[in-house]
Amino acid sequence: MQQMYDVHPNAKIGENVTISNFTTIGDDVVIGDGTWIGPNVTIFPGARIGKNCKIFPGAVIAAVPQDLKFAGEVSYVEVGDNTVIRECVTIHRGTAASGKYLTKVGSGCLLMAYVHIAHDCVVGDNCILASYTGLAGEVVLDDMANLGGVVLIHQFCHIGSYTMLGGGNTVTKDVPPFVLASRNPVVFEGVNIVGMRRKGFSNETIEEVRDIYRLIYRGGM
Repeated sequence: MQQMYDVHPNAKIGENVTISNFTTIGDDVVIGDGTWIGPNVTIFPGARIGKNCKIFPGAVIAAVPQDLKFAGEVSYVEVGDNTVIRECVTIHRGTAASGKYLTKVGSGCLLMAYVHIAHDCVVGDNCILASYTGLAGEVVLDDMANLGGVVLIHQFCHIGSYTMLGGGNTVTKDVPPFVLASRNPVVFEGVNIVGMRRKGFSNETIEEVRDIYRLIYRGGM
């Protein structure tokens, strides 16, 4: 069967990469070994995709940012290994104004359908972002953060490791590690005990985190 896709001759494609029909890969793109790219994907210049990723139809990676300060500077999107990018996810390049020139998604992440990651965001390893969740510019998600569907994160917010954010919430402030957060606007509702147990934290460590949480958020401080 004849393959119908457009790969720029300067793109660097690793071994055993699958590129499906009607996909476009631009100049200055690097795709790691074993990555699968579905149909109708667009990967713009400046993308760096790791090994063994899966990119589903309609995804757009490394488009220019929706930031009026962007002036056409060279910038990048970096995606780690073993990350799954589902249908119609958008990940935009970094900017000079931030000083980063880079939007980064770590390894082992799952970005469900219609997730948006704006310019200069940093998403750690093994994060899960459910469908229709959006990160505004320069948001930081630490490793193992878990965001429910239709979560909106305001620019410059920092979400800690092992957090669990309930679906349909608007986050306009930093969220500390290990915390359960929900409602609109978001409030903290305790410690992510289930998530910590699933990741192998000892009971002693979990109790220590709970004591710290109580001290800070329920101790009148």
